[in-house]
Amino acid sequence: MDNNLLEILACPICKGELLLDQANQELICKFDRVAFPIIDEMPIMLESRARRLGHEEV
Repeated sequence: MDNNLLEILACPICKGELLLDQANQELICKFDRVAFPIIDEMPIMLESRARRLGHEEV
């Protein structure tokens, strides 16, 4: 994923910072405890597609 894109993206739920998890191809919002998938280098920033994170994942 392009670092320039990562700098301008924000969590669609809280508008907070997102962290890139390259191993799982996801963008992580620690505040909301969700992970947004990255498919074919495109982040899917829909709340309905977000995965809830477990306590051990954050």
